[in-house]
Amino acid sequence: MGHDAAELAELLAELIPAEEFCAQRKTSPDDLRILVTEVGHLEFPVSPRQARHLCLIGRPARFGQGEQTLTDTRVRDTWEIPKSRVKIDWNRTLRPHLAALAADLGLPEKSALRAEFHSMLVYSPGQFFVPHQDSEKHDAMIGTLVVTLPSAFKGGELEIEHAGRTVKYGSPGTSLSLVAFYADCRHQVRPVTSGYRITLTYNLIVQNEPAIPAAPGGSNTDELASLLEGHFEEQTRLVYLLDHQYTERGLSWSRLKGSDAPRAALLRAAAEAADAECALALADVCESWSAYPEGWDRPRYGRYEYWDEDDGESEAENYELQDLIESTTTLTCWVEAPGSAPEPIGLVIPGTEICASTPNEDLTPDSQEYEGYMGNYGNTLDRWYRRAALMVWPRDLSFAMHAEASPSWALDRLAGTAEPHVAQRMAESVMPFWGKVVSGAQRGGLIGKALAAASSVAEPRVAASLLEPFLIELLEPADSAALARLSAQYGEPWIAALIAGWVARGYYALPMASGVRTGSRTCHCCAKRSRRQDPMAARPGECSWRVCGHGSGSESSPP
Repeated sequence: MGHDAAELAELLAELIPAEEFCAQRKTSPDDLRILVTEVGHLEFPVSPRQARHLCLIGRPARFGQGEQTLTDTRVRDTWEIPKSRVKIDWNRTLRPHLAALAADLGLPEKSALRAEFHSMLVYSPGQFFVPHQDSEKHDAMIGTLVVTLPSAFKGGELEIEHAGRTVKYGSPGTSLSLVAFYADCRHQVRPVTSGYRITLTYNLIVQNEPAIPAAPGGSNTDELASLLEGHFEEQTRLVYLLDHQYTERGLSWSRLKGSDAPRAALLRAAAEAADAECALALADVCESWSAYPEGWDRPRYGRYEYWDEDDGESEAENYELQDLIESTTTLTCWVEAPGSAPEPIGLVIPGTEICASTPNEDLTPDSQEYEGYMGNYGNTLDRWYRRAALMVWPRDLSFAMHAEASPSWALDRLAGTAEPHVAQRMAESVMPFWGKVVSGAQRGGLIGKALAAASSVAEPRVAASLLEPFLIELLEPADSAALARLSAQYGEPWIAALIAGWVARGYYALPMASGVRTGSRTCHCCAKRSRRQDPMAARPGECSWRVCGHGSGSESSPP
């Protein structure tokens, strides 16, 4: 991270402090009437007799793990009342409460929330739910609402955590408690020590398209713009990591959470002042640490994953972090213009171009995996984070930035450019990184698009530079006509030199599957790097002999 980028991240945090990620409102239980089949209308506070009756008609609550829905009382131990048995009537409706909670959470002005009933839960003594994160079950879902009914219980605190901060909510006494929090916040229910904790849970959905917040007035836009310009003197772009998580479906300029929204508005205004462009993106961050489990002097090997949905996680194991070995940040999709749909990209960002007001160390990783000592590698902890980001770049580098993110888009633009001198300038702007991005995206007919683009530039040297990184093995019969046209356009010596270069590269540029046998044994270094989805690999989940870098010996040399 450069000096200007670090200062920019600090200034944004100073100008827009982190806002609340959860909020509580209390109201009279007279606002709510609940009828449960075989139990009747619930009395408030709910009596132990009615609570025990609810447990009798309940079923063990389930949770999601990936594509599976599981029941495991070591993860989630509570009773869920079938929705078909529950009838809920809000005397004054939820709308005034939801409007107040939306303001408490810092949602954009005029955001209208809708509460979609999800489940009714009863926690009896000893029951709990381990730390987990809710999945966003709807494109416009932004959070979760937990309504705790008045009843006599102890323990059972709802703990919500985000960015190193934890907020606890206990028994509401004789009131009705409404707690709202963003869906990406990890939370848990502590074991109930006595009595019964009874809740209604709702999905919070933004039912309108809020206006995109404007930059706060008097907010040092010029100072931020100056820092951007200073950063661009040494780097080609800036990636600022936001604090919250978003799904690809829910990524939108108008639905940013908490402090993400005003910080994004401020950085967009600064980009405009610095004659730069800005996009909203999703980032996958992988960090590899040298680490040992607690009590590492005795053999222990552990792994845990965070589950989604109403989810759970296996018991976390604590590790002693030593040194950061490597960190990789990959942008997987982006949204440019407000209102446009997310587009998939694959862009590996150097660490010198990344900054954040909240470092990864203050966040809980989405997943992590410990690898014990394996002879020539190991004692490493891999951590994965999924964060949103703002990507900013100078306006005069717009084509190059788009080309690096999506080479297929760039080749289409080049092929459709009618003026050869314009196409030449566009093609020359991508040359510094063209070989790298093409090596990771050669499938899906990309070489066919490159052949068409090479014809449009109408200059032999630039055309050869566009095509040089490709592999002859990827040519298809349908590409023969384009090759013939290029031969006629640039001459037979030109096409012969191009093909000779493809043939010379040959085997050594071809991707190898994870853990393939190189010689008589498996290259374990390649296998381990591929599990981290090395960004230099030919495609995600693969590694190659050239990436690994082993060039001698039977374990690493290609056959």
